[in-house]
Amino acid sequence: MAEILNHRKLGDEYHSLTIVAPEIAEAAKPGQFVNLRPPTDRSYLLRRPFSIFRVNRRGNVAATVEVVFDIRGPGTAALAAMRRHEPIDIVGPIGRSFTIPKTQHSCLLVGGGVGATPLFFLGEELQNAGKRVDVLWGAATASRLVAPIEAKRLGAVAAFTTDDGSEGHHGLITEVLGEMIERCGTEVIYTCGPRQMMASVTKIALEFGIPAQVAMEELMGCGIGVCMTCVTPVWNRDGTGIANVRTCVDGPVFNGARIAWDRYAKEEAAAALPAGN
Repeated sequence: MAEILNHRKLGDEYHSLTIVAPEIAEAAKPGQFVNLRPPTDRSYLLRRPFSIFRVNRRGNVAATVEVVFDIRGPGTAALAAMRRHEPIDIVGPIGRSFTIPKTQHSCLLVGGGVGATPLFFLGEELQNAGKRVDVLWGAATASRLVAPIEAKRLGAVAAFTTDDGSEGHHGLITEVLGEMIERCGTEVIYTCGPRQMMASVTKIALEFGIPAQVAMEELMGCGIGVCMTCVTPVWNRDGTGIANVRTCVDGPVFNGARIAWDRYAKEEAAAALPAGN
């Protein structure tokens, strides 16, 4: 059990909860997540997973973790209704984190919609390690960009794309990614967002000979590797076969080159077929 220190709106679309959880804050690494649930709400069984947006380790016993989310259903609606000083049920930090590069210096963060959330924590850690950080955020519309002002402060170069042209480039992230890589001298890419976006980002990164670390977003029912609802198809290291690994404990961060992205496309195509086909 922990305590909510602050609840604020982040723009028009998102909610932010800052939670006093010193043990989690001390152990957390960028890319990991926490599972949350209001302790008095039994209308749903499972906690909800959220990437860690920020960590404040100052203050020792008052160290905090912050998460950002939008309302998707009854679980997130219940969390959005919580207020300061209320208790909250929290488990974390969970999962494998992003890796800070030892040799690469120039890092590009590519976030789509609310998927940009874990990249803020990562960006701060990269800066603390003496790395150059550039930012490329995309969303359907300007209101869906996560903390764009803070993103501008985070990146040496910060660029935005929106599907409707309400902010930055009118179009997709992938339409400007190559230009950003060349402009910033990018040596490693970190990305989180819609699956198709991450697949395309990984493809472009590989064309430039750049490693890409991806934070997968799946339906993580239990968060501890038991329920097997969050599997990600990953190529074996020798490339001879595919293993379905648990995103919550074997990820959520993976080497983008090892994800079997076409497996998702085949499954989605099969699901779209009429009954009997």
